[in-house]
Amino acid sequence: MGEPHGVGIVGLGVISTQYLATLGTHPGVRIVATADLDPARAAEVAARFPGCRALPVEELVADPAVDTVLNLTIPAAHAEIALAALAHGKNVYGEKPLAATFAQASGVMARAASGWVGCAPDTVLGAGIQTARAVVDAGDIGRPVAAVATWVSPGHEAWHPHPDFYYRPGGGPLLDMGPYYLTSLFHLLGPVARVSGASSRPKAVRRIATGPRAGEQIPVEIDTHVTGVLEHVGGAVSTVTFSFDAAGTDAAPIEVHGETGSLSLPDPNYFDGQVRLRPSGDEDWTSVAVGAGYEGAGRGIGLLDFVAGGRRADGAIALHVLEIMTALMDSAREGRRLELTTTAERPPLVPLTPAAQWRAS
Repeated sequence: MGEPHGVGIVGLGVISTQYLATLGTHPGVRIVATADLDPARAAEVAARFPGCRALPVEELVADPAVDTVLNLTIPAAHAEIALAALAHGKNVYGEKPLAATFAQASGVMARAASGWVGCAPDTVLGAGIQTARAVVDAGDIGRPVAAVATWVSPGHEAWHPHPDFYYRPGGGPLLDMGPYYLTSLFHLLGPVARVSGASSRPKAVRRIATGPRAGEQIPVEIDTHVTGVLEHVGGAVSTVTFSFDAAGTDAAPIEVHGETGSLSLPDPNYFDGQVRLRPSGDEDWTSVAVGAGYEGAGRGIGLLDFVAGGRRADGAIALHVLEIMTALMDSAREGRRLELTTTAERPPLVPLTPAAQWRAS
């Protein structure tokens, strides 16, 4: 076994806690540097890992000990940090989305020849979505013909003390939750050729329900209910709904329908969960035994997959998913069906990998 893969983390907000839980004690990687807008926070995290140093961003991306930059900054900074890392020959793995805009993300991928670019969500590599993909790939529901993905809520102002971002350009239910669902549909059914979208904005203002600003009204600058139809290259058609304008739903997060059966999938915001199968002619759904994916995984498994020789959380997939989302909104605004300009290859299925195995490898 060679030296552990050196990781430098930029951005130590709330999500970093989950990444550190996955990567911090893994024998295949070593946290060698940290950077944050709050130097004290960077120093506090660095002190938890032997030999790790808190550095300014410009020094971290140039540090010889850093093999991969883990980019956990806000979306508006994703492209800037990724380009800086690539300019120094580093790999970069980032939180979703790949960049704040499709144009910025395309610029990042244009520089990817100097290093690997990876991107969340990596929940799709967990046992839930991968087990479902194994069923689809095995032909157990016949040729896939359709899928339905649904995520709805009454809006983040119900629980978030500062929800302003979610109602400004770059926010909204599609960009917030869409990557989990659309990346899952990509793994299940492959790339998308064209999309049609429709959207609405039922409320002009939202009222914050909790925290120091409770009762304050904030303006809604983006559409908060988005629906769409995705036409996959392989012929299947997916229908998607993302909304901040519904109390809830009893629908499965994702369903996939084939010529001889249907699948019900778990929440793609999580790594595990029960997959259920209903063959044509049966009245009942049956549970599918876990058959693929990283069991018990956490955020950062996409980076570990790369270190182990895989590239399943690849930036090309994230770019394609970002174009799907961008095109859905453009289609809704323009009232026409849009052809996509990007594509990506479905990565290999993740073999069933128990937590004890991937944590020790």
